[in-house]
Amino acid sequence: MPIPAVAILAFAAAIAQAPPAPPELPVLKARLGDCSADFVVKSADGAPVYLALIHVRVRYGAMGIKRMDLEVGTNSEGKARIEGLPDKARPMTYDVQKDEKKAVVDQDVAKTCQAKFDVTLK
Repeated sequence: MPIPAVAILAFAAAIAQAPPAPPELPVLKARLGDCSADFVVKSADGAPVYLALIHVRVRYGAMGIKRMDLEVGTNSEGKARIEGLPDKARPMTYDVQKDEKKAVVDQDVAKTCQAKFDVTLK
C-alpha cells in the first residue's frame, strides 16, 4: 500500500522544523575523586570560543607527590568539563588558551569542589 504524498510532506516538514541538537559537551574524566570544573570560554567580545585548550596539572596524594596533566578543548558553545578531580589536592591553576589569547583561573578543591568558571580570553 503506497504512502500518501501528504503524509510524506508532513513528516518532512516536521523534521525540517525540529531544532538542531546542542553540541556534545567535551568531558574529561580524571577518575581521582568527586570534584569537577565546568568552563564557558568567551572572546573579549563575548562570543564563544571553539577549541580553546584548557590545561591543568593536578598534584595530589601525600605531599602532592602524584601528578597528572589534563587537557580538554571546548565545543562550539565554548563549553568543557573536567570531572573526577580529587577532593584533596593542592590548589590547581587552569591555563586556558586559543591562539595567542590566554587566561588563568584557580580552583582550590578544599573550598570549591564543584567549580564553574566563566573565562574571557584576552
